[in-house]
Amino acid sequence: MPRALITGITGQDGLYLGELLAAKGYEVFGMLRGQNNPKAPIVEAAIPSIQLLEGDLRDLSSLISAMEIAQPDEVYNLGAISFVGLSWKLAELTGEITGMGVLRVLEAIRIHTQNDMSRVRFYQASSSEMFGKVRETPQREATAFHPRSPYGVAKTFGHYMTVNYRESYGAFACSGILFNHESPRRGYEFVTRKVTRGVARIALGLQEKIELGNLDARRDWGFAGDYVEAMWLMLQQDEPGDFVIATGETHSIRDLLDVAFARVGVNDWTPYVVQNPRFFRPAEVDLLIGDATCARDKLGWKPQVEFRGLVEMMVTADLEIERKLSPQR
Repeated sequence: MPRALITGITGQDGLYLGELLAAKGYEVFGMLRGQNNPKAPIVEAAIPSIQLLEGDLRDLSSLISAMEIAQPDEVYNLGAISFVGLSWKLAELTGEITGMGVLRVLEAIRIHTQNDMSRVRFYQASSSEMFGKVRETPQREATAFHPRSPYGVAKTFGHYMTVNYRESYGAFACSGILFNHESPRRGYEFVTRKVTRGVARIALGLQEKIELGNLDARRDWGFAGDYVEAMWLMLQQDEPGDFVIATGETHSIRDLLDVAFARVGVNDWTPYVVQNPRFFRPAEVDLLIGDATCARDKLGWKPQVEFRGLVEMMVTADLEIERKLSPQR
């Protein structure tokens, strides 16, 4: 039975990946920060067979301890401060966790394996935010990085550190350069979930407006459940590498609003949306669209859920959640 350790187990990717690996017969270990973590019951409900371990991406000794207990064949580092907007307010902490945390996980593997790092296969969750002020469109593995946020800078550090350990120590270390991927499990602070939840609440008479920032920013949005399969496929290859994971389509926030409001029968969303300057970023990433040719050709991966289906799935899920919270509706 293969063994896998996942950091960031409480996030949408951690939950989908844990479910995928458990279904494939893995013994799955999830790392949580702090005792009595309030999200532990959510993880255990989604993945009943999981074994939860305490660890902190800011503390190398706790990561080494997690390696010793889990004895993993594969390590998936998904842990991060992942909300881009928050990274300007928590720039130092973002650097510590999202950036230096990658180095600490790699060091824990090196120490655990006594420098034979090829014994443990490592996946790093890189990000399309590393491209930032894009140099070419669409973006591919060889596209130069120009991050535009503390989050993007930290992810770039982690990405290059992963490459460095691969080249310096022979680590089987892969980075998935994942473009935006969403689901009904996405946090409420992210714009996609903010929109789909807001639409559901407006349809149920629980909310009047949605406050947003830049409506013209464009992203390549896919379904998180599809993207975790790509993570697993990377670690099943004969040789390690880095892969862009994307749909190859780009949509604006306006497109997102069109589809989300149409799901509840509203054709003109302008009366329900307010632009608030406080939601604009200090430095914006205007256009992201990925070229996943390498993933398609080498991994045999392609997305299954298209943009409209993703947004409708999220609105439907939020309608159900809000009805349960307000049964009179």
